[in-house]
Amino acid sequence: METKPSSSSNVIDADAVIVGAGPVGLFQVFELGLLEIKAHVIDSLPVVGGQCVELYPDKPIYDIPAVPVCTGQELTDNLLKQIEPFEPTFHLNQEVTLVQRREDGRFDLETSTGTRFITKTIFIAAGVGSFQPRTLKVEGIEAFEGKQVFYRVKNPSQFEGKNLVICGGGDSALDWALALAGKAESVVLIHRREDFRAAPASVAKMKEMCDNYEMQFIIGQVTGIEAKDDKLSELKVTGADGVTRRLPLDDLLVFFGLSPKLGPIADWGLDIERKQLKVMNTEKFETNVPGIFAVGDINTYPGKKKLILSGFHEAALAAFGAAPYIFPDKKIHMQYTTTSPKLHKILGVESPVFD
Repeated sequence: METKPSSSSNVIDADAVIVGAGPVGLFQVFELGLLEIKAHVIDSLPVVGGQCVELYPDKPIYDIPAVPVCTGQELTDNLLKQIEPFEPTFHLNQEVTLVQRREDGRFDLETSTGTRFITKTIFIAAGVGSFQPRTLKVEGIEAFEGKQVFYRVKNPSQFEGKNLVICGGGDSALDWALALAGKAESVVLIHRREDFRAAPASVAKMKEMCDNYEMQFIIGQVTGIEAKDDKLSELKVTGADGVTRRLPLDDLLVFFGLSPKLGPIADWGLDIERKQLKVMNTEKFETNVPGIFAVGDINTYPGKKKLILSGFHEAALAAFGAAPYIFPDKKIHMQYTTTSPKLHKILGVESPVFD
């Protein structure tokens, strides 16, 4: 795996550029590699893995075929190992800002850091766009973001021994409340109503822990803050009874969900339906712009299911759909990694001998 610096003065001549380095984008590298197509991968995040790594690195995934259970990080690590033979080039911490069709049929593509490409094909595997956390709308809270106020958990150990307040009513809020209770000095969960959008088992466990005084649940909303010595010291919480109470704390975790944004993708001339990219058919998952394909959660078509395994299937067909743009004079034959000596050579493995 090669990672390019965040800027480049030279134009990169490419056969395929993949926008998005999540699981589907990584598997797109593999499927293209089997067809001897080298890929460049661009992602706005500083690390590979997409939302699996950014949001749920330790959360178990149970629906990957032949893998009974793995975490988002493990899935990413295995995909990276799988695509090693194809030596993709990653351009991280930058997003695509411009895509334009050239007279010769290829595309000019530029990123936010000035990296420029001329590419024959583009594969958009950007999930549901770039994620922006929905923030807590309280005056002055911005000053404490990244210090005592967090919208994502990257290092759970930093909250051990702390008086922790968690806001939200979805799976993320419940999962972290349950995970950190007993490790933090105290955990208080705040949600504006008694009904949750989380798994019923998690809600039941939370209520059981409250009954056992292992954590606390408050129905209400954060309506203000107090600071002391330039540190966040108290929250003002207005309860369902209309009374505002003060709640001391060390750290605040806020999980109000994520707002997906297509960003510059919305300006590329692609057919968009409810913030998703329409594909022309399910034979090759090509958009209305020839040479641009959409795979994974970013696309939509009749019967679409937002599953990682569906994205893997789409990546395979998209690779075959793109091959004629890259090899216009070459007939592409379907081969199997089990039996094809050519694919074994590409993958760097020995061909098995069958009796």
